[in-house]
Amino acid sequence: MDRCDEYCIHADLVEGRRERLLPMVTYQELAQLFKALGDPSRSRLLHALSFGELCVCDLASLLDISQSAVSHQLRLLRGLRLVKYRKEGKMVYYALDDDHVRGLLGQGLEHVSHR
Repeated sequence: MDRCDEYCIHADLVEGRRERLLPMVTYQELAQLFKALGDPSRSRLLHALSFGELCVCDLASLLDISQSAVSHQLRLLRGLRLVKYRKEGKMVYYALDDDHVRGLLGQGLEHVSHR
């Protein structure tokens, strides 16, 4: 039942939607974003940062994973512009990159909590 019983193209609707589609590279970037969020460890890390910045040591302790594992995940998230960092002496602090990330994470959590 996931197919039309009769083949019929609504040309006006198709053309109107075609004009609104974005370049393929945009969808590839979007897929990378959702792929990053699809990893429970990264989602958990982002959720921890949604309450404010933390240093790598604090994140490792909070999430009960090695600093090396945290750094690896943060490097990936930074490459996708989901987190940013600042260095203070020998410490490196991470935070969500902007309110878009917080909103995206919040919407996702709200969606999975809604039954």
